[in-house]
Amino acid sequence: MSLPSAPDRPAGTTPDRVAGGAVRRRPRGRALGLLVLVAVLGIAVVLSLALGTRDVPVDQVIGALFTPTGDEFAESAVRSRIPTTVTGVLVGAALGLGGALMQGISRNPLADPGLLGVNSGASVAVVLAMAFGLATTPLATLWFAFLGAAAAVAVVYGIAAASRSGATPLTLALAGAAVVAICTSIVSGVLIVDASTLDGFRHWQLGSLTAASGDALAQLAPFVAVGAVLALVLGGALNGLALGDDVAVALGQRVRLTRSLAAASVVLLCGAATALAGPIAFVGLAVPHAVRALVGADYRWVLPLSALAGAALLLVADVVGRLVARPTTLEVGIVTAFIGAPVFIALVRRRAVSA
Repeated sequence: MSLPSAPDRPAGTTPDRVAGGAVRRRPRGRALGLLVLVAVLGIAVVLSLALGTRDVPVDQVIGALFTPTGDEFAESAVRSRIPTTVTGVLVGAALGLGGALMQGISRNPLADPGLLGVNSGASVAVVLAMAFGLATTPLATLWFAFLGAAAAVAVVYGIAAASRSGATPLTLALAGAAVVAICTSIVSGVLIVDASTLDGFRHWQLGSLTAASGDALAQLAPFVAVGAVLALVLGGALNGLALGDDVAVALGQRVRLTRSLAAASVVLLCGAATALAGPIAFVGLAVPHAVRALVGADYRWVLPLSALAGAALLLVADVVGRLVARPTTLEVGIVTAFIGAPVFIALVRRRAVSA
């Protein structure tokens, strides 16, 4: 007895629904999502260059960048905002990618770069450098933050890999929680006994896009670029991990190598991002969820779109911080918490309803 054949479809297309009634995302919808996010990021970049203590009309922004018109105020205002805008794009993209990677290798929807101790390691390094008088310049502070983040991730991954089961999602989460607790205790202990360190640390701890200089961007941007390329290459491997370690191994994947490379990418991306802007919450957690709601669970699409969405979100948050606190600026780390928390709650409620 032969089975009924499926209705004829043009080659390369897929049905709207698969087993269980789940909707399969079509390539056309993913491409549309990509175009929308590119457009949103472009608008966010223009707004970041145009809005601030004194606004610059959009046409003058474009002129200041490409065809100078002699308007010294517009040109100086736009040029002074370029480092902040570039920092926002780099940091937002790095955090979005890092969050998607962490959720992929840990198979934990609540995972973010903080799970590997990125923020905590950077905080410990910055606090100790300030306490011992080593962070004498903003650039030195950035490098201590980057090295601290990298060291914390190395310790977390080393502890997890040394366990009997290896670096599994569970051992990574447990090792990360232990390292975060230790780092938090060290930071609290130093700040309690050293008021001068507290004064310098609390500004960095809030998260800001204005602290990074052109030199800092030039030195740390290559780390973000290498981490981004490595992350995008791992998209297909993360799809295999999503099926479980046993299935991934049966498909011929080297699970430990994939996790090791993903962890290295997280170090490069989120270590550099934390060094440039301080610890910024919710971007790495909420952005991948929003992207998956838009294009599905294929990491070959989730990763690049998370980078675009993270950059756009951070720039919009920075612009909001400039507008609501004129003539001063509300730090972007505070704004992302206000924006990201309600968005994440809405995504969780939508997920619960759809389940």
